[in-house]
Order: sequence, then C-alpha cells, then structure tokens
Amino acid sequence: MRTFVSAVLIALMALLVPLSAVAYWADRELGDVNRYTAAMSPLAGDPAVQGVVVTQATRAISGQIDAGPFQGGVETLLAEALGSFTGTPAYRTAWDTANRAAHAAFLKALTTGEGNAVTLDLAPVVQQIKRELVADGVPFADHIPVTHTEIEVVEYDNLGALRRVFRMLQIAGVWLPVLTLLLAAGAVAVAVRRRRAVLATGLGLAAGAGLLWIAVLVCRRMVLRDLPPDVDRPAAEAVYDALTAFLRTTAWVVLAVGLAVALAAWLTGRLRRTTGHTRSRPDTP
Repeated sequence: MRTFVSAVLIALMALLVPLSAVAYWADRELGDVNRYTAAMSPLAGDPAVQGVVVTQATRAISGQIDAGPFQGGVETLLAEALGSFTGTPAYRTAWDTANRAAHAAFLKALTTGEGNAVTLDLAPVVQQIKRELVADGVPFADHIPVTHTEIEVVEYDNLGALRRVFRMLQIAGVWLPVLTLLLAAGAVAVAVRRRRAVLATGLGLAAGAGLLWIAVLVCRRMVLRDLPPDVDRPAAEAVYDALTAFLRTTAWVVLAVGLAVALAAWLTGRLRRTTGHTRSRPDTP
C-alpha cells in the first residue's frame, strides 16, 4: 500500500509540474508589468517586429500628411527614417513605454471585461520619430501628427472564459508549485524503499518537464495556425516565443534537476551494492 501511494503521489506530481509552471507564469510573469516589459523588450531588436512597426507607423503617419505631388517621396523618407530609428536607444525606450501601456490594457481587459483585444499603441514611437526628424531638418517633419496608431497583439474570441482561467491561474500561482513540492516529499516519505522513490521522483520531474515543453510547442502551433491572414507570421512567432521564454527555461531547469536527482539516487544505489559486495567477500590469504 505504501508503494502504491508513493507511485500515485509521483504521478500527480508529474502532472502538476506543467500546471504549476503555467500558473506561476501567469501570476508572476504576465501579471507583473516589469517582468512583462522585460520579456517583450528584446523584441525591439527583432527584424520581423521592427518591420511591422515601420510598416504600420509609415502607413499611419503618411496618411495624415498632405504633401501633394511629393507624397511618395515623403512615404519613402518616413520609411527610411523609421528603419534607422529602430536601431537607436530612443526607439527601445519608446518600445518599452508602449509595452507598459499594452500590459495595462491587457490587465484591464481581463479584470473588467472591457475590450476584446490587446493593442500596442505606437504613439510613443511616433513622437520620438518626429523629434528626430525635426532635429535633422527633414521637410514636413513638423507636420507629422502624433496620433494613436495601434497594432493588435492579441484578439479574444471568448473574453469571459479567458478572464476566469487567468484569474484561477493567478490564484494558484504560488500554491500549485508548493503542492508539487509537497507531493514529491510525500512520495519519498511514505515509500518503503526511499532511494527508489527518490529515483522515481526525479524521473517524474523530468517527465513533467517534458509535458510542459510539449504543451508550449502545441500551443504555439495552435496560436499561429489561427492567426488572421493579414498578421505577419514571423513577428507573431517572435512575440509568442518572447512571452513563453520563461516556460521553456523552466522546462529545461526542471528536466535537469529531475535527471540529476534520478542519477544521484541510481549512483548511490550502485555504490552501496558495490561496497556491500566487496565487504561480503571472504579474505584470501
């Protein structure tokens, strides 16, 4: 009975590993504006994301500037200026500012139910671009309006269900990892052969890490498959990978810890058997 209970606890622990990681991620990574911004910040240097920003901002700005016969030249000039601006520290600052605003809209949608999408407002980026162009003496730069140009990041099909799931994950964000550790400790404590239980617990952790990795890959395929045709796929892939980087890193860490625990338990058993066998051999003259 003790062996059976230990096996059940190990199986439950393995199943809770991916759930614990996702709950902690939703609570401490997506729910925290600083960590969310830090996760999205590297995307400022991603070529696909930069291409989307340049295209959307150029389209929005040029549509509000009446340059007459010089309209085409203005659009080309704006695109070149935007492309150059995306490599500056000022762009990264504006990008982080825009992502902080997007995070606020994200939490507002999930807590109040207002809005059906998360959008990234490019107004801070446009404002920085206008300052750069005016300082360089570019024609018509002072006529650029700083308007709210939004890029849709996430669209909700069922906001009510998503809000309930997110709330549940936030509540379980700390308790699920604690419960997972308690199950691991309980599995070893009730086992008859504790060394084997430790080995099995390590393998269970590794299996849970594998489940987490598979879940991230499956969700990635599902999210990208359902994208509208007008969404830039490389940019969407970069955004998904940035948001789920914590989960992938957690999967690798848990896998390494689980395999290390299992290997240590196995080597300890081998060492004990070898030592016991050596001691049991009769002395020879």
